[in-house]
Amino acid sequence: MTSSTSSSSNAPPLGKFLASTDKATRDSAIKGLGFFLSEPENAHMAEQDMAKLWKGIFYCFWMSDKPLVQQALASELAEVMLNINPVSSALNFLEGFWQCMVREWNGIDRLRVDKYYMLIRRYVNASFRLLMRAGWSLGTIDEYNKILVRQGGPLCPTHTRVPPSLAYHLCDIYLEELEKVLADLSNQNATPPSVPLGRLLDPFLTLAARTTANPTVRRIISVVLEPLIESLQYPQYAESLGHKRRQVLDQDLSVLVDHACLFDPETEGRLDRVSLHRGIVKHIFDTACDHNSRDSNRRKMYSFWKQHALELEDQEAAPLSRTRVSDPS
Repeated sequence: MTSSTSSSSNAPPLGKFLASTDKATRDSAIKGLGFFLSEPENAHMAEQDMAKLWKGIFYCFWMSDKPLVQQALASELAEVMLNINPVSSALNFLEGFWQCMVREWNGIDRLRVDKYYMLIRRYVNASFRLLMRAGWSLGTIDEYNKILVRQGGPLCPTHTRVPPSLAYHLCDIYLEELEKVLADLSNQNATPPSVPLGRLLDPFLTLAARTTANPTVRRIISVVLEPLIESLQYPQYAESLGHKRRQVLDQDLSVLVDHACLFDPETEGRLDRVSLHRGIVKHIFDTACDHNSRDSNRRKMYSFWKQHALELEDQEAAPLSRTRVSDPS
């Protein structure tokens, strides 16, 4: 998070209004939050002020006690990020969100945890919409990825105090929310832009390669990589496998795999499924080869790579069209 030499004097009072026991006061504070954060002097507030602001938002959400109210407030809080300009300021606010979730997570009781899972889902969805609004800019995606893997981030591979359930939840919802964002755009008769899927997977691949937690590696493979690879296979080949992997997690990622590239939308356009499949499998191998990868993690990723590299050879041997799809723009 960008530090400021001067502290924003308005941040602490706003945080208190957000955490007020009076619902009308909280609602009023939420309404003014986007405008407040778009003011130039608040665009990159000091880290301690952002922490105070998010503590107020956290307890504002804590006090929402009815399902419909919780859902509406979660959506409203996520939309706040999309109303912040410029994008760098929106990312600053997002970093405050993730720092707050990591910091406060272990204090959430079991009766409230589901609504915070919902809030995280809304922020993941809004994050993808923010990145899409920025044209999937490589610099913006890199900044977003840094927020996830930085020290204390939800996908940080070296910070042992990050609750593993946060990484697990991100594994469960990440591709699903990306698919939703692209499908919503498609349903509006707009053509989804080419999504740099390999770059968006980087935080999960880095975590899989470097974490000391074996269950985390297994979770990434089973609910992120397996469903994605299966979605990239041609239907004829997937049927020949008997849909065994669908028993792990059934996700429809058809819009995503039809509108994706590996790393750079401008130079790659959209890639056909075989090219994307080949590129993702190779990217997994390359990440495992990195000198920072743990030996045991590397072996698991090599095993996954080998299995799917062989399947890819079988798939490519079939008489299937592999014509590259050009971006219509």
